[in-house]
Amino acid sequence: MAVRTFRSLSLLLVTALTLVGAAVAATAAPASAGGYVALGDSYSSGVGAGDYGDSGGCKRSANAYPQLYADANGITDFQFVACLGARTDDVLAQTSALSASTTLVTVSVGGNDAGFTDVMIDCTTSGDQGCVDRVEEAKSYAETTLPGLLDEVYSTIRSKAPNAEVVVLGYPRFYEIGGSCKAGLSDTKRAAINSGADTLADVIGKQAADAGFTFVDVRDRFTGHEICSADWWLKSLSWPVDESYHPNVNGQRLGYLPALEAAAG
Repeated sequence: MAVRTFRSLSLLLVTALTLVGAAVAATAAPASAGGYVALGDSYSSGVGAGDYGDSGGCKRSANAYPQLYADANGITDFQFVACLGARTDDVLAQTSALSASTTLVTVSVGGNDAGFTDVMIDCTTSGDQGCVDRVEEAKSYAETTLPGLLDEVYSTIRSKAPNAEVVVLGYPRFYEIGGSCKAGLSDTKRAAINSGADTLADVIGKQAADAGFTFVDVRDRFTGHEICSADWWLKSLSWPVDESYHPNVNGQRLGYLPALEAAAG
């Protein structure tokens, strides 16, 4: 039964990875430039928070922090181009939405480049050591290759939006260790995945600071609201599968939105 369950989970997660890859084609930005432009991946598009309207494969949610911020501040000159599955090269394409009239840019990117979808597949389908090894591989990529990719994204943003305030948002830890979950991944796997999130935050934070941008570290804000806590702001393995391991409505509204408001005012 356990083997059958693992195979089922693996198939679901591989399907999610396929969907993520297919969605990237929808990252092209509109031609006109906006005062506030929201770039990035699924954590910015709001995957997991529902109410996606007509955004197609990008799954841009009305409950995502960029839309909530624009609504709360009465911003009508707003372009929401973040997209499910976006990597650094996709965000480079999204920067076509920027111009000298852009006053605020938000962006989250790096998790897909570092392969954290693959990490979740391997940690679901392998033993503890296989999970730890895959996380270490992702961490090595984040520390050695990702900085250069982020530098290109950040320098392109600055060149295309020279007058904008730029806020870079990070990723939360996924799990509360020793929390309420009685089944699923072991605490060894959960701790390894969290260590990957920590490395990603450290790398993104440094590169954002080097670019002169504001980095918003959401790990503390999500503490006590991870998977296996008493009040989850993140989805675990879910249906549709591409929404797994993403912030839910509260994660966007109570986690990311206040973090952006504190950084950008």
